[in-house]
Amino acid sequence: MAVVVGAGLVLAAAGWGHRRVASRLGRPEATVRGWLRRFVGSAERIRVAFTVLAGAVDPDPLGLAPVGSPLGDAVNAVLAAGAAVAARWGPGVGAVSPWEVACAVTGGRLLAPDVPQVSINTSRPW
Repeated sequence: MAVVVGAGLVLAAAGWGHRRVASRLGRPEATVRGWLRRFVGSAERIRVAFTVLAGAVDPDPLGLAPVGSPLGDAVNAVLAAGAAVAARWGPGVGAVSPWEVACAVTGGRLLAPDVPQVSINTSRPW
């Protein structure tokens, strides 16, 4: 499923609308529209996290040039991180899609809404 969602995100980043993406992937329009809305809603967080991951995995990462949209920038960051993982850990991992890497890294929550971080101070129990 991660590969299908990723394909839809790549198409949307290339300028395709949700109806056209849904038709291409054989998925309901409302489902694809939901994927795109959730991804775009977290695009900056995703872009930052996967850019950091690519830099952490690849000792000499390529710079990611902005493509002109938050969606496109986030998609490029996920693809770059997937490529960095494949390059570092060889052909066995290379057969894994960048979207499967994203799914593994996020615990399957790539499209989950942002959840506010809870800060715990153990010296102040209230």
